[in-house]
Amino acid sequence: MKIGSENNLKIEQIPCLDDNYGYVVHDPETGATASIDTPEVAPINAVLAERGWTLTHILNTHHHFDHAGGNEALKAQWQCRIIGAANDAARIPGIDMRVSDGETFDFGSRSVRVLEVPGHTSGHIAFYFCEEGAVFVGDTLFALGCGRLFEGTPEQMWGSLSKLMALPDETVVYCAHEYTQANAAFALSVEPQNKALQARAKEIDRLRASGLPTVPTSIGRERETNPFVRVHSAHLQETLELSGGDPVAVFAETRRRKDHF
Repeated sequence: MKIGSENNLKIEQIPCLDDNYGYVVHDPETGATASIDTPEVAPINAVLAERGWTLTHILNTHHHFDHAGGNEALKAQWQCRIIGAANDAARIPGIDMRVSDGETFDFGSRSVRVLEVPGHTSGHIAFYFCEEGAVFVGDTLFALGCGRLFEGTPEQMWGSLSKLMALPDETVVYCAHEYTQANAAFALSVEPQNKALQARAKEIDRLRASGLPTVPTSIGRERETNPFVRVHSAHLQETLELSGGDPVAVFAETRRRKDHF
């Protein structure tokens, strides 16, 4: 992300519900302001009031209530424009603009690229702010984890994670839940020899003991420590008894074990 300019994109991370994070993104050059998903109306409005910002957009990653439940109330209040997946438009409350994989749209003075990342849901998308090197991934990718496969297949989710991992290592990843401490415990159970993971788990424990968030993360950090994107790790494959296994099979077994961890 650009440093040292008052025109930098402003990103506010907002704790919502039990363990969600909402995000409010503001472009100082134009005043455009977006809520990335709408898990809870009151905390989003509190940030807008504190900053003196006017909500102009809602960018929905997927249709689940803890991501789109505040759409209609915020739209009624602010007359903002709701952007969501074209292939899931029927389930995005109040949608105005339908977007698909690879499309870009303008948000104020910025360009946002849409990445279709199905698996958690069939119509899940991520929003990549190209110039700033920031990606809002909803429930597809977590710090040290990935979303449950409620509607998609292992093949779809592995394809989605691979698409995200193709972004530059320094890309800042804004995920939607504070699941990292539990994810770390699982990650250590399947790749205990990973020194970077061991160090990260200790850092996570320190952060949570102080009541601090463990997100955002980065693509490079996840590549080093997140078992769901490390399917080529010999140690992970050995733990799963899938040495030399197909990447999708290794991912599927990792996800199966996490579901029962």
